[in-house]
This record gives sequence, structure tokens and C-alpha cells, in this order.
Amino acid sequence: MRGVWSVATGMRGVWSVAQGVSVATAARGASGQAPQFRGSQLHRLVRSAASLTSMPPKRKQESVEDGEEKKGTKIVKKEDFSSDAKTEEGEKWNLKVVSWNVDGIRAWLKKDGMSVFELEKPDIVCLQETKCAEAKLPDVVKNIKGYKSYFMSSKTEGYSGVALFSKIEPLKVTYGFSDKTHDDEGRCITAEYDKFYLVTTYVPNAGRKLVTLDKRLDWNTKFHKYLQDLDAKKPVIMCGDLNVSHKEIDLANPKGNKKNAGFTKEEREGFTDLLEMGFVDSFRHLYPDATSKYTFWTYMFNCRAKNVGWRLDYFVLSKRLVPQLCDSLIRDSLYGSDHCPVTLLMHM
Repeated sequence: MRGVWSVATGMRGVWSVAQGVSVATAARGASGQAPQFRGSQLHRLVRSAASLTSMPPKRKQESVEDGEEKKGTKIVKKEDFSSDAKTEEGEKWNLKVVSWNVDGIRAWLKKDGMSVFELEKPDIVCLQETKCAEAKLPDVVKNIKGYKSYFMSSKTEGYSGVALFSKIEPLKVTYGFSDKTHDDEGRCITAEYDKFYLVTTYVPNAGRKLVTLDKRLDWNTKFHKYLQDLDAKKPVIMCGDLNVSHKEIDLANPKGNKKNAGFTKEEREGFTDLLEMGFVDSFRHLYPDATSKYTFWTYMFNCRAKNVGWRLDYFVLSKRLVPQLCDSLIRDSLYGSDHCPVTLLMHM
């Protein structure tokens, strides 16, 4: 460290003492001369710098909307998302699923998030972290033309929540997976179709200083068993914010995050365990060596513009669906949240 505290970004909402703008440099006056500190002043300065090693809480949505991401250009862009993707056998896709952590559905609406329906023309849309009781959802969300809509909210207002919109009416919709503790947080909707199950989920975060890691690991055990039970009946497409970057290639700063939520040994091994149960990370199956492909960027430090992010959002498939996989895409050009949407193309 050479005796100087410094700050760097590259983590999921985490501050690290590593490299960047040093405190001593930031403290210089207009003259460019290094300031002189008394003992007590220096102690307070160093203590303040040391505090930057802890993870700041996720900003409330209101403060985000007042910040950089509210600029006029920071909304969903008008793009052409048509695709000729095919399976390895040459069969063109006929099912498109979009998944997006919206970080508050009401804030997402104000950022033109609904444009994703027009841009993608998806068959199914899954949203996570809606942060809104169903009774308080705006009508524009509850009544999207051409789609059946399903919502599961947390018992705690303004927290968690998932939603599913489908052009094809499912045979059956299930909310949660019969575990009261996790189901009370509104984290999972399952839609059964003729040929497959679709599960959208918002996986618990291990929290600052890993205070909820045990809760996360309990979720892994129960949720993975739930997916296995579904897979025994029909193939499964599972999507959402899984709150883990599986490999070092999946985040910008792996070395600085091995003890932080989303990249702990336990969380990464949990994802490996899921894959070993007969599931596939669709994006890595198609793009095993693709770098700098992220789906989450903290609002702080202009991380999205610098592409200092994490890949936390996935489409995970039953292994027997791989021959029907056409493409798995990260729509990192789309704004509206601290996450971007991900899109799956299948021939079903």
C-alpha cells in the first residue's frame, strides 16, 4: 500500500482499499501542496479512509433517480433486437423469454422500462425485485395488452418481489415453493407449460459482512431440491437474479471480492452444485470465454459507463434442453435499472 490509503471500485456495491485516487491526493489544496495534519486530524483522516473498506448499503431508489442514471439518455434505447439464431441442428428459435431485475417496478416505469416489451416482443417476461405490493401496482403493469400477468410480493413493503407476464396462458402457476420463510419474501413464481416449467426467482443476497449467508445457503438447499423435483416431471427453464458471479470471468474485480456477498466460496460452490444436478448456465454454454459481460453495475462511481460490473442474472436450463437452445443474450445497452435484461431464445 506504500503508506497511503486509496479507493477503487470494481465490486458489487463494495469499496476496496486497493488503487485509485489517494486520500492524500484528494486532500491537497488549490496550491497543490500536501496539507499538514496534526496528530488527531491525521488519525481521523486515516480512520475515515479505513471505513471505506465496508460495503455501503444499496441506495434507495429515490436517490438513484435523482442521480446520474436519471439523465435523459439513461433509459431504454430504441434498438433492433431481431435475431436469426438457430439450434445446432439449424432450427430457428420460436420462444423468447426476457428476465430483468428492475430494482423497483415503479421507478423502472419512469425510466421507460416498459419499452422492453416493444423492443423484444417477448413471449414471456420475468421481473425481479419489483418492490411493490400487488395492490399498489400501477394499472399499466397489471394490464399489458396481450399478456397474462402474475405477481408475488414480499410481506415487507418495498422489498423483493417477482412478476411474470406471458402471452401463452400457463397450465398452472405456483407462487413460492412451500417454504414460509422464503415465500413470505416473494421470491419465486413457477409457470407450467406443455413442454416445460419456467421458474423466475430473486435469490436472497448474502448481505453486507455476509450477515444473511446462512439464509442464502438454506435457500440453495431448498430451492435446488425444488428444481430437481420439477425437472423429474418436465424440463426446467429457470431465470432471474441469482445473486452470484459463478467464475472469476463473471465479474470485473474477482480478487477483491472473494469474501463479499455474491462471490464467496460458499455461494459459488452452491451454483456449481446446481449445475452438477443436471442444469446448464445457458450463457456460458454458448460463450465460455466471453469477457466483460456483466448484468449488474453499482450506481456509484460511474461503474456502468466503465463496465465495472458483475454477471448476476442467468437463464439456467435442464441439460436436456441444450439441443433446443438458440441463444442467450445480455442486453447491456438497455437502461432502466442497476441491472440490464437478459434474453433467452429457444426452439420449443
